[in-house]
Amino acid sequence: YSVHIKRSFIHSFAKKLRLTKPSKSAALHIDLCKATSPTDALQYLLHFARKPVEAESVEGVVRILLEHYYKESDNSVRLKIASLLGLLSKTQGFAPDCIVDDAINTLNNEKSHQVLAQLLGTLLIIGTQLPDKIAVIQRLIDVACKHLSSTYFGVRNKCLQLLGCLGTVDKPLSKETDAGPGAQTSHVRDVQSVISDYFQDQDPRVRTAAIKAMLQLHERGMKIQQTIYNQACKLLSDDYEQVRSAAVQMVWVLSQLYPESIVPIPSSNEEIRLVDDSFGKICHMVSDGSWVVRVQAAKLLGSMHQVSPHFLEQTLDKKLMSDLRRKRTAHERAKELYASGEFSSGRRWADDAPKEKVDTSGVNLIDSGACGAFVHGLEDEMYEVRISAVEALCSLAQSSPSFAEKCLDFLVDMFNDEIEEVRLQSIHVLRQISTHITLREDQLDTVLAVLEDSSRDIREALHELLCYTNVSTKDCIQLALLELLKNLTKYPTDRNSVWNPILIYIHVSVEMLVLLTWVCSDIAVLVLVFNAAKSCPTMPALFSDHTFRHYAYLRDSLSHLVPHLRLPGRKQTASSGLEVSGVGSGSLESAQNFLQDSLIRVSALQNLETPGAQDLLEFTIRDLLRLGELQTELAGSADFCATYLHCQLLLTKALQEKLWTMAVPLYLKQNAKVSTAARQILDETYKLEFLYSGLETQQIATIHNVRLQAKALQLILMARSKRGVDRVLGVCEKFLQDVESFQRLFMTELPHFQDSFVEKLLELMPRLTACKPLDLVKILQTTLRQSRFIHLKLPEQIHRASATIIEPTGESDNPLKFTSGLVVALDIDATLEHVQDPQTTVKVQVLYPDGQSHIIHPKPGDFRTPGPGRVRLITQVYLSHSAWTEACQVEVRLLLAYSSSSSKPSASKPAWNESMDGLPTSESCIEGTIHLSKPVKVFIMPKPARR
Repeated sequence: YSVHIKRSFIHSFAKKLRLTKPSKSAALHIDLCKATSPTDALQYLLHFARKPVEAESVEGVVRILLEHYYKESDNSVRLKIASLLGLLSKTQGFAPDCIVDDAINTLNNEKSHQVLAQLLGTLLIIGTQLPDKIAVIQRLIDVACKHLSSTYFGVRNKCLQLLGCLGTVDKPLSKETDAGPGAQTSHVRDVQSVISDYFQDQDPRVRTAAIKAMLQLHERGMKIQQTIYNQACKLLSDDYEQVRSAAVQMVWVLSQLYPESIVPIPSSNEEIRLVDDSFGKICHMVSDGSWVVRVQAAKLLGSMHQVSPHFLEQTLDKKLMSDLRRKRTAHERAKELYASGEFSSGRRWADDAPKEKVDTSGVNLIDSGACGAFVHGLEDEMYEVRISAVEALCSLAQSSPSFAEKCLDFLVDMFNDEIEEVRLQSIHVLRQISTHITLREDQLDTVLAVLEDSSRDIREALHELLCYTNVSTKDCIQLALLELLKNLTKYPTDRNSVWNPILIYIHVSVEMLVLLTWVCSDIAVLVLVFNAAKSCPTMPALFSDHTFRHYAYLRDSLSHLVPHLRLPGRKQTASSGLEVSGVGSGSLESAQNFLQDSLIRVSALQNLETPGAQDLLEFTIRDLLRLGELQTELAGSADFCATYLHCQLLLTKALQEKLWTMAVPLYLKQNAKVSTAARQILDETYKLEFLYSGLETQQIATIHNVRLQAKALQLILMARSKRGVDRVLGVCEKFLQDVESFQRLFMTELPHFQDSFVEKLLELMPRLTACKPLDLVKILQTTLRQSRFIHLKLPEQIHRASATIIEPTGESDNPLKFTSGLVVALDIDATLEHVQDPQTTVKVQVLYPDGQSHIIHPKPGDFRTPGPGRVRLITQVYLSHSAWTEACQVEVRLLLAYSSSSSKPSASKPAWNESMDGLPTSESCIEGTIHLSKPVKVFIMPKPARR
């Protein structure tokens, strides 16, 4: 076996040498020399760009490209070479500072504006790769300032982009390199003043690039000067859409940087806060001619929370409010009349009556075009603008209860919008501000009318809204309940969501309980009563003794539906659902303490083979599982800990089996038990890694350590069986690769694995790679028994991915009948909780009675997101089979697909493969699946085709 290992090692080593031996630069040089025309040279360069280049070969390739760059006369070829220089500079592991001088020198003799712009783009890439090289950055800034006087807009754009990405505020530009749009200036200036000079450039693309460069400085943490504000405001009236869009963003940034600064109002002696002035100007842009600018302006309004309340309220009224005009005092008006010599003579009718017309000399504190900005936005012809306006209203209303009340009518009116997406967003927004509003009866009528909507998403969103919205009168509650019951009759599939608002309204009016007893079971009625008692403290005094016994049972078995109640005069133990003095099993704090105490108790175990250690593990696992059932907030953490401890328990029991001291013939009969345990540990580690979210690198490394132990156990079992001798060599190599992969991926976490299995393996690695496979197996067996138990450290929050299939329910005895060979559509409705990237990982499995299994991939459009951490899957699967003699059940369940490579910290992708990012994941990348939901059984009956 050692000969085989050495041969395979030498073969792989030689193979690696053959892969890296050919010179990329020599091959490229040969190809370019063979080119007889610029077209051929372009083809060779395009072909070369599709191949990866190692970091050690980049510099040589760059030299070859530069050599051909100076020889080439065709602009298109030089342009492609300049582009390749930028891509090569982004190669992982390559430091581009060695090619800076050559890249700068190419600019000196270049006559083509397009090539010059591309070369400046390459310098920008090099500069972003070398942020710590101050001297290099300063040289690149000087080069950019030198070429700002170019007549080609593309060159000026790249120079401004380079200044925005690399420029610094504390380093002024030198005299000889400072260039404006006209002649060079002789004084020292900073990068912001140079960029702001190009706000007035004749080309709109350059003006846009200048504003974006200034915004780039802001994103890099540099404070923009307030003097830029007036220039940015002037650009709001630019003729070009891109300029106005960038200017709106610039004005918003300055309003966040200097909200309390005072700015003058044009053509007056009045002054105003900068945030109020910018708010009025951005409001005016909601009426811009470009819908893109209107969308951006509406979105930015939603983040301006520091604006004065009267300016905020003006956005809901198209008529200018009087308190937003500068009004003259009575003394000023009397003085004006006295100076003009005109007084009321009484000869003209109502010559002294107050005039409604606004005095033209009055000064508006807000632009009249900005009045009613949100009204304009909500009435816009583009639904994107309407959605942005609705979202902005939501953001502002959340921070201002008075504004929330004033915008309520406008949001309710949006329930009648012609676009479903707008209606749905309006419902979500009203849900978010529900704590600040109370619906009147006329508003409730408009809201309840949406229950007739044909869209299931709209109806369910409205059900959730009704759970959180306050209504003004008791009649509103009765009206809502009656409409919800009508909705339940018209759309029976809504029963899972429609009961939530009904339950909420029962809290407020217990009288309504009589209305619902005909559709509720006894347990459902008790659940409604106990929920109503939470907000009605006089109800528990009316409960009889058997009601208290029911409460104790339901609080324990349905803790997520039955709330904690303070029941006076009754004492219960901690195991019951009733709590003493508000502290007991239902307390989240006490549950967290119990979880930590359980882990501390287990962490005291140094060796799991000591007497009583396994019993303690079993009791701890039982307690943690029960804790997850009772305290849903800690279900993820408790289940995660219980699963991890179960893996350790299975491993300990497997290593204590008597079969390790048996002879091989006797051992074969006992192999199944330990093999099953190893397989179960592997499955559990994949669940730990992919079924739980919120894990840190340390927890993932701990899981991989347990997985290596399970694989070592499988390797030992394979080596001790006669059938596994032929395959043990390949498995040994694969196992050693996994150990090396662990070291590479979790190098920073190794200090936490002292005396662990993986640390002992890494210490023995030189010996393991040189020994025979059977010797390796013996070392693994000894190392497994001597390894220390790794204690689990929990992060702040762990969530367990789960799924519940709502439809089909599996309760119907009527089979779905269809002709054999054809298909029948089965509607699937499921809710997903805490599933990461469900569009690519969630699958639907259909298992037929004959053992056939079909995996269906839902479309991305079948997934909806009703709330944070929650996903709704509404799709159809098509069933088909040959003819059966009688109806049978098929099992439908949801699966979570995983790939172990997807969780590993991967290196950044080379620039050559950027075009492949958008492609879907191939099926070969899926390593396995995990059951995500309980199976639902559906009766089907394929009938033979008629002849």
